[in-house]
Amino acid sequence: MPSVGAFEAKTHLGELLERVAQGERITITKRGTPIATLVPPDTAPRYDRGEVIAALKQFGAGRKLPEGVTVRDLIEEGRRF
Repeated sequence: MPSVGAFEAKTHLGELLERVAQGERITITKRGTPIATLVPPDTAPRYDRGEVIAALKQFGAGRKLPEGVTVRDLIEEGRRF
């Protein structure tokens, strides 16, 4: 599978999308480390929405925010970045 750097991917996105439309899979790297893969939609993994929601609920079970921190605080902090 061919790979391209993030800068090159940004610069040549249209060309890369055409190649992917023809069935090619392309890995995008950042400083030599793979960070994403462009794949045709027919080969992209499909997830069952119910299974994903159940997995998220299981992941969050028993986890709590640190004392004095609210979800609103986290949302506001995320908006600053």
